Amino acid sequence: MSAFLKQFHLATSGDANAPSVAIKDSIDIAGYPTTAASRALADAPPASTHSEVVQRLLDAGWRVTGKTNMHELAFGMTGINDLHGTPPNPQDPARIPGGSSSGSASAVGQHLVDAALGTDTGGSIRGPAACCGVIGLKPTFGRVSRNGIAPRVTTLDCVGPFARDMDTIIRLMSAIDPSFNAGDARRDATGVRVGIVTVEADTDITQAIEAALQRAELASHRVEFELMSAAFSAGLAVINAETWQAFGHLVETGKLGPDIESRLRAAANTTPADLEAAESVRRSFTDEVNRALEDADILVLPTMPTLPITVEAARAGTSVIGMSSLIRPFNLSGHPALTLPVPLKNSPLKAGLQIVGRKGADEMVCAVAAHIEAILTR
Repeated sequence: MSAFLKQFHLATSGDANAPSVAIKDSIDIAGYPTTAASRALADAPPASTHSEVVQRLLDAGWRVTGKTNMHELAFGMTGINDLHGTPPNPQDPARIPGGSSSGSASAVGQHLVDAALGTDTGGSIRGPAACCGVIGLKPTFGRVSRNGIAPRVTTLDCVGPFARDMDTIIRLMSAIDPSFNAGDARRDATGVRVGIVTVEADTDITQAIEAALQRAELASHRVEFELMSAAFSAGLAVINAETWQAFGHLVETGKLGPDIESRLRAAANTTPADLEAAESVRRSFTDEVNRALEDADILVLPTMPTLPITVEAARAGTSVIGMSSLIRPFNLSGHPALTLPVPLKNSPLKAGLQIVGRKGADEMVCAVAAHIEAILTR
């Protein structure tokens, strides 16, 4: 079952009816190696302790059922992994599951578990969630502990949940984040002010998002971001530099997949000037988002501008860099962002509606998502 790298059961209560959760293989679980689904790390020693988020889940009564597959070293958007197999996309097995938390999204979408944890550096929770038709949340940067998470040093990466419904997202967030207020996340979102971010995306996706907002009867206005494209490029520069710092030494092992080795070698060319320019964009784009959120409680836009391409097309070399064009900018700025599946007209597939909130207002993001979910499932 390629959604999982390894299946096992960890529980403190011994209750087989406890909710089940799977854990991405970049997150430490005591007694098991953290290999990031890479042959180059296959001989890593077992983790000596649980990551903080895993320990919190166990303390809250969740049943950990295994480690999930992922795009090798969390450095890719397709989710294709030739070493351990590519997790199937539960919406359409011919399409990519998205990366890098492909196994977590796939396991949730296939109903193998109630929830899963992933990590999101440049869209690696929201992208796979949108591809697989489930919910995924990237919390505010720094809000959820990264103790016991690879890579150890990052200015972008966040741990967050996948689930099929908002109630489970809220329960999981309550477990991994002691500051998370479940009551606020379940409050009535009627009257919330919505800023609709103008972006380039396929017509069927933008229409699906507009239809969902209309059904939810949320007051809205248009928002323009001048720095969206620049923030995407800046985020890529930061990811390249930080991933090279974390994993560049593995290039010499000869054990990396060819796509990862190629990307890492290219990432090594990121210069201090590139990073300086990226940090300038980070500051400016963060200010731009903050200003937009002065006149809106949340912002909405598509999670991805198009539907996921096929595995065959990805293997043939079709570029997937644009998959993260609407999600990576909010890693750079650090704002919380959630993707919620919404129905497409005349299609069995669902698109992702992305909800972005003020820093620290993860509960508001969840409340609006739960409100829209309730309307769409009536």
